[in-house]
Amino acid sequence: MAKTMITLPIVLVAMLIVAGCSGGGVRTMTGGSTPAASGPAPGMNANGEVIDSAAVEGGSGRQVKGIGEWEGEITGKPAPGSQFNKLQIGMAMKEVTDLIGQPTDQGAYITGKSFIPFYFGSDRYRHEMVYKGLGRLIFAGGGGFSVGSGHLIGIIHNPNEKGYR
Repeated sequence: MAKTMITLPIVLVAMLIVAGCSGGGVRTMTGGSTPAASGPAPGMNANGEVIDSAAVEGGSGRQVKGIGEWEGEITGKPAPGSQFNKLQIGMAMKEVTDLIGQPTDQGAYITGKSFIPFYFGSDRYRHEMVYKGLGRLIFAGGGGFSVGSGHLIGIIHNPNEKGYR
C-alpha cells in the first residue's frame, strides 16, 4: 500500500510533463478553433472584418512569418492609414510602443505553458494592448524570468475598437 501511494504521484507528475512537452512550437499565436466553412468566425462578419475584438479566436486570421523567425496571425482588414500598418510580427513590445504610442488599455494572462515544470521559454504569458479605433495587439511573453517584455504575435484590426478590455 505504501509503495502504491508513493508511485502514484510520481506517475501523475510524469504524465503532466509529457503532456506539456507534446505541444506545438512556442512562437505561434494559438487558441480557438478553425472557423467553420458555413459562416464567419467568432467576432467577425462575412466580409472578414472584425466586429468584436474580444470574441476573435486564434486561427481566424492569416498566418504570417515576421522578424526573427517569429510566427503570428493578422486578423481583420486594416484601415487605410492605420498605425497598425507600420507593425510587423516579431517586433518587441517596446519597439511597438515607441512606434505607435501607448495603448488605451492593456492586460496580461497566463498560457498553458506556464504550468509546464521547469519551462523557461517564451509564451508562458500573453500581454494584450488595446488601441481605441485601431484594434488589439497580442504579445508572447519573454522567456526566462523576464516580465514586461515580449514579441508581437497577433494583430487584430478593428476600426470600431472601443479601447477597453
